[in-house]
Amino acid sequence: MLIELDKLVPHPLPDRIVESSAFWSNELKIEPHSKVLFSAQSGMGKSTLLHILYGLRQDYSGEAKLEGKSLREFSLADWEAIRRERISLQFQDLRLFPNLTARDNLNLLPRINSSAPSVEEMTERLGMTPFLDQSLSTLSQGQRQRMALVRALRKPFQLLMLDEPFSHLDEGNQLNACSLIEEVVRGNKAGLLVSSLGSTPPIKFDQRIGL
Repeated sequence: MLIELDKLVPHPLPDRIVESSAFWSNELKIEPHSKVLFSAQSGMGKSTLLHILYGLRQDYSGEAKLEGKSLREFSLADWEAIRRERISLQFQDLRLFPNLTARDNLNLLPRINSSAPSVEEMTERLGMTPFLDQSLSTLSQGQRQRMALVRALRKPFQLLMLDEPFSHLDEGNQLNACSLIEEVVRGNKAGLLVSSLGSTPPIKFDQRIGL
């Protein structure tokens, strides 16, 4: 999906951050199928940017467009369809249901990405098969993060957005996760936006942007 940002500034974002940033209040175009890394320290607006692009926030000045259309012009029904079929977001706080099993969390999706491997294959590759029928409340943060990734990949999407998806993964699990992400994104012929606290995950990004 084509993304265009023009002098975008979320509110309230401190002036010191806007003034010191080469990103906020400038122009940016992200071409369809691009893989882009947004890198910055905590508090610089990485999650806010993804939430704006997911239609969860409108408290900003400037302009943000998807496929040439201003985000402010999308109706609630438009956003429901976009979130259901066109954009998949892994939230930083994961937004899983801790009292359900991992499998039940994955089965809540209304639509399934036909280009993605099966749940069994994805969880096997991420070392999560033994935990599928355990309550999320019994899993570590890293294990929950991997389950949230499987859920994000299992949704249909033209754009995959991952908010600090590797913050609790060791090097081996991060390598496995990145391999799976690139495979599914390639199969979907989709774009990819990843936020990071500063490290660069092992993905072949087309752009690296510091906030």
